[in-house]
Amino acid sequence: MNFEFSEDQKLLKDQVRRFLDDKCDSKQVRAVLDGDAIYNQDVWNGLKELGLMGTAIPEEYGGSGAGYLELCVIAEELGRAVAPVPFSSSIYLTAEVLLAAGTEEQKQTYLPKLAAGDLIGTVAILEHSGRMDPANLSLKAEADVLHGAKTPVPDGSIADIAVVAARTGAGPRDVTLFLVDLAQSNISRKTLDTIDPTRDLTEIAFDGANGTALGEVNRGWDIIEAVFDRAAVLFAFEQLGGAQKALESAVDYAKERYAFGRPIGSFQAVKHMLADMYVSAELARSNCYYGAWALSEDAPELAEAAATARVAATKAYQHCAKNNIQTHGGMGFTWEFDCHLHYRRSNLLALIIGSQSQWEDRLIDRLEARNAA
Repeated sequence: MNFEFSEDQKLLKDQVRRFLDDKCDSKQVRAVLDGDAIYNQDVWNGLKELGLMGTAIPEEYGGSGAGYLELCVIAEELGRAVAPVPFSSSIYLTAEVLLAAGTEEQKQTYLPKLAAGDLIGTVAILEHSGRMDPANLSLKAEADVLHGAKTPVPDGSIADIAVVAARTGAGPRDVTLFLVDLAQSNISRKTLDTIDPTRDLTEIAFDGANGTALGEVNRGWDIIEAVFDRAAVLFAFEQLGGAQKALESAVDYAKERYAFGRPIGSFQAVKHMLADMYVSAELARSNCYYGAWALSEDAPELAEAAATARVAATKAYQHCAKNNIQTHGGMGFTWEFDCHLHYRRSNLLALIIGSQSQWEDRLIDRLEARNAA
């Protein structure tokens, strides 16, 4: 079992990093943070030109069919750059739902556009409770007509289509997925104020909007759980990339900043802080690599590996982002330094597909089920 990436995958990683270093530096991230744009269109167009959206989408649906290991290395670089683009919503989530549950006609209609980056998708699952629990869903579907609201929806302000989870029966898991065109007049959207304005979160209200069923009726939650396991690995790689960048930023500053005539990195307290950051990032990397293997092989261990990677990467990114600010001292809290960009993103990614505590619960449940078997 080889957990290392191939030379071709490492070359892809270097290519994506060079592009993002050139086109998505902190100035471009701040342009979205401080401006009116919801995402960076130039960065998105560059990713389209590189053909990165279609990395794991099969060739018969307009993608390159390269695979999930390649998508993992791309996700790590996007996280490292704090890229303000809707890549995850379209590719980790919407495309994966279509691959898992779409009809052949739906796949042929939407996947080539997602692979080309000409269509932006999202999933509308959560409601006001914020918990990944089918029993909490109240949005209803009657004869493919939707009534209710979803919040928060990632990239909901800019998405063209959404996969919407709606209640279609009396049972707690009687949930069906619907593919919805968000251009309908009886759909309203409200952009939410969040800790990370470089990534859009939206409240979407459906007042009699029409949808098309995806997958079997009342089996939508099974599809969501399977897709979220796969997405958890990819989000974990984004978090890993952010954690590594925050660690590097802290180390660089500790070498350059002098106090009492010596670099602050020579002081024991700072050394211990940096060492702890390194350990948490490397532990997350180990778990992410295991998750990447399970994802690429569609292994039976995927559910456990995904939850483990998600928990480890969430902890590592939040830990490294927070201690990066601490290493920078008083300057780390200022708007002029970039430390807060990773702190913001680490907190947003910690909740994007369910909180850390929910993924810990899922990991425990899966381990108990395996032991019982």
